Amino acid sequence: MKKLTLTLASMILSGLFFVTTSANAAIEACLITKTDINPFFVKMKEGAEARANELGVKLSFFAGKIDGDHETQVRAVETCIASGAKGILIAASDTKAIVPVLKNAQDNGLLVIALDTPLEPITAADSTFATDNFEAGRLGGAWVAAKLGANAANAKIAMLDLNESQPSVGVLRDQGFLNGFGIDTKDVSKWGDEDDPRIICNEVTNGNEEGGRTAMEKCLQKDRDINVVYTINEPAAVGAYEALKAAGKADGSVLIASVDGGCPGVADVKKGIIGATSQQYPLLMASLGVEAIKAWAENGTKPENSPGLKFFNTGVNLVTDDAASGVPSISVKEGMDRCWG
Repeated sequence: MKKLTLTLASMILSGLFFVTTSANAAIEACLITKTDINPFFVKMKEGAEARANELGVKLSFFAGKIDGDHETQVRAVETCIASGAKGILIAASDTKAIVPVLKNAQDNGLLVIALDTPLEPITAADSTFATDNFEAGRLGGAWVAAKLGANAANAKIAMLDLNESQPSVGVLRDQGFLNGFGIDTKDVSKWGDEDDPRIICNEVTNGNEEGGRTAMEKCLQKDRDINVVYTINEPAAVGAYEALKAAGKADGSVLIASVDGGCPGVADVKKGIIGATSQQYPLLMASLGVEAIKAWAENGTKPENSPGLKFFNTGVNLVTDDAASGVPSISVKEGMDRCWG
């Protein structure tokens, strides 16, 4: 099939069980996100909806109850197949287990596009629109290492991951962070197999504030001298900070690096709750995804990947007002100008 070059445009995003219909829309599509609570997915829904309305696409929204709710996503895919949709945009909770039902969707003529979180294998989706999540993590790890300088050799690190199913987005960010910090990641396709003594814990957060707090409390029980915290996203970072504060460690002695770049997260960088965060652009992911489904329905074209990559890279920037030598970053002011949520 001939390739489609997608035009970059800024929009708004994320999703729950909700349907919006453009007048007389002939093309139907679905957006399936991990939750409807995380600001990242809220904005993904808004961006998809805005672009669908512009293009005359009928868009249905579905979301899991929590991050990791795989079964709800499976039922959503089945609903989309039965409804006659032309395509599915999905941020998968379980990037391996979701593949068979998505293959069924493809066999029924639907275009499957992964948003933010690559499937495993990545080729299980017809296309992926995502941040380079490994690079997002790597930037944070490199920033922390540069801030610590020679003290990086004696760091005590808490890794606050997503969930035990190890979806690709969580693995990529975790392994990217460790790579940027200078730690041997062993098998880069999974987290938790590292043997570097500087890693005190790997705990899961489900990508929310409560989970971040609980995970950080568990890590502090293992070692109260933790001075570096990686978190899968900013809600988890806020929860981790609350646990650190309760333990009397909110004095700037602990460096927190995270990923997302939503407006609340960037504001937390300004407040000093998060030291640096890697900003991604969900509005663009969703709007481009809707464009791709419309093109597929009309003439069978598929989007092409960014040069040299297996996905369409929607960009990432490290946001901090405490820049580190050798680590590219943008200021909090610029991050606020580009943020979402």
